[in-house]
Amino acid sequence: MRSSGLMFWRISFLLALSISLSASSDDQFTIDGTVLELTDSNFESAISTFDCVFVDFYAPWCGHCKRLNPELDAAAPILAKLKQPIVIAKLNADKYSRLARKLEIDAFPTLMLYNHGVPMEYYGPRKAELLVRYLKKFVAPDVAVLESDSHVKEFVEDAGTAFPVFIGFGLNESLVSGLGRKYKKKAWFAVAKDASEDVMVAYDFDRAPALVAQHPAYNEHSVFYGPFEDGFLEEFVKQNFIPLILPINHNTLKLLKDDERKMVLTIVEDETHESMGKLVKALRAAAHANRDLVFGYVGVEQFEEFADSFHADKKAELPKIVVWDGDEEYEQVNVVETISHEEDHLTQVSRFLEGYREGKTEKKRIKGPSLMGFINSMIGVRSVYIIVFLVAVIMMLRSLGQVEEPARVRTAASDGQATGVLEGETSEHKPRDKED
Repeated sequence: MRSSGLMFWRISFLLALSISLSASSDDQFTIDGTVLELTDSNFESAISTFDCVFVDFYAPWCGHCKRLNPELDAAAPILAKLKQPIVIAKLNADKYSRLARKLEIDAFPTLMLYNHGVPMEYYGPRKAELLVRYLKKFVAPDVAVLESDSHVKEFVEDAGTAFPVFIGFGLNESLVSGLGRKYKKKAWFAVAKDASEDVMVAYDFDRAPALVAQHPAYNEHSVFYGPFEDGFLEEFVKQNFIPLILPINHNTLKLLKDDERKMVLTIVEDETHESMGKLVKALRAAAHANRDLVFGYVGVEQFEEFADSFHADKKAELPKIVVWDGDEEYEQVNVVETISHEEDHLTQVSRFLEGYREGKTEKKRIKGPSLMGFINSMIGVRSVYIIVFLVAVIMMLRSLGQVEEPARVRTAASDGQATGVLEGETSEHKPRDKED
């Protein structure tokens, strides 16, 4: 009897051990550059296994989710090879609806970055190349500490060209750490303990302490020697989020959203014309001396809708120069309204700025939308069609609900007009579809 009991417990123990080993083997994850498919049973294990996990909560019927799949597949092997690998994973939140509700996933796709287990929803771009850039920035330390010349070089190379780079040479880390936390999503920050002569030559500064700002995408470089207190350091950083001379297009307009400075805007016929070199050189020189203003230029050929807002088209006398408040007004300076090719460009720009400072201006209203209006207009024509269609469906459903004859309501439902909106959704989990 006793031996039978012992045998029973041994068998039970071996069975439990077998199940445990089987379960643990299922949760063995590897970083191989593919997108992990998670379930409700291995989700917590995956989040605790890796330092950084980017999770796509999707539904198989969601069109936006389907378009996102190839982008994630392309980004996964690149992110897996980083010094601090980022694992891309996906979870069918429609199937595992209980877990989705627990995590408060209420729309598809919902993108979450788990950095050491701490979740943060991702709202950035979804194209593979841009996704890689943004995720690298999200998981990086607020401020990198660079111990040698080689570390400085590696840091700049790894940062890439998508964000401005700030390196403090001989600066106390505490001076930069607060800015690194505050502006983590906008720039790379680092402090270098020492600066050799080679580094000083390479980054074009002649003494320390100094904060060097680089804008790799625009090949721009600035140095700040202080004072480093009373907000002066932060003001320098904020000014250098935007390059000295900003070419205006749909993407760069977004950079202006959080900048309170007015813009000196020069409107040309074609910003790719060979004559632009001299004009840009003059604007850059003026920008160096007038950091309380943003300087930008736009070509009618490249962005006609925006240029036309300032009453400038191909028939107008160009280049035209104005001061824009970023909203619905701009100012023309009476002494210089256009830039002549016959006279020195810098002299004309300087005279324009002098007239602006002296108040010799005439205010005018732009013809088109404000800055936020232009940014919001980037949703595109297709999105407008979708919105109009959805509004029409909602109005139709409301009108059907107000009809008193039951037969007509049933006919509408049987035609699929009332039920098509809910197709593919379960009774337990009915999230709204997110837009790209």
